[in-house]
Amino acid sequence: MSQIHNSEESQFSLTPAMFQVLLALGDEEKHGYAILKDVEEQTDGHVHLSTGTLYAMIKRMLAEGILKECRNRPPANEDDQRRRYYKLTPLGREIAVAEAERLEKLIATARDKHLLRRLRPA
Repeated sequence: MSQIHNSEESQFSLTPAMFQVLLALGDEEKHGYAILKDVEEQTDGHVHLSTGTLYAMIKRMLAEGILKECRNRPPANEDDQRRRYYKLTPLGREIAVAEAERLEKLIATARDKHLLRRLRPA
């Protein structure tokens, strides 16, 4: 369960696109282009972020302490020095978890209201 309280959560108004960026960084650090590709892939192409939109979101999330720029880089022969790599901070992970839990509750309500089928056990 998330440690973020509603009052703390409310100061971070996440757009769906921002949540997609947090999801993209949930498993590992990535550079901007990899984030764009991950978001497109995880949404089956329904969300296509422009580089300007992505970097504006990254700038805001860096300022709010949700993301941080990584100092570790791949070996020089596997990297482009112009790339900047980003990862979730502990606060960013808490915000992503809180949003995922909020959405999970909405899905449970939709199932209770017979708007979605219940998942069958595997």
